[in-house]
Amino acid sequence: MTNSPFPLEPTAADAQAAIAEEFSFFGDWSERYQYLIDLGRKLPTFPEEWKTEEHRLLGCQSMVWIVPEGDADKLVFHAISDSAIVSGLIYLALRVYSGRSAAEILATDPDYVSAIGLAKHLSPTRSNGLAAMLTFIRDTAQARQ
Repeated sequence: MTNSPFPLEPTAADAQAAIAEEFSFFGDWSERYQYLIDLGRKLPTFPEEWKTEEHRLLGCQSMVWIVPEGDADKLVFHAISDSAIVSGLIYLALRVYSGRSAAEILATDPDYVSAIGLAKHLSPTRSNGLAAMLTFIRDTAQARQ
């Protein structure tokens, strides 16, 4: 497996607070979308051989691949999308959940989604895709607990 830059913060709650603070600096959604695109560019390299149907996340209009590794003590998620904005959404989810224990993942609701206004400003298809990714992360944590 590849190296992951996550977690960036000591806890999932700290990651959510940092995300909310970063997004509060932007006055409008065009700036926030640009920031999401910039974050998506920071995702680590995703090996081409992982881009298989086995690793494809269903429920997304864009192509999204996600590969979990680890156990109950530490779960790391590797993911990528062919969409720039979706890659930014992946970055945020991995920042909150990747590199955490299964228990911490299950105990952490994705409050950052509403805190930064994503729930209101994503298209229905992107909202469905984000929900599918968060469900996958949670289901993986539940299965490895």
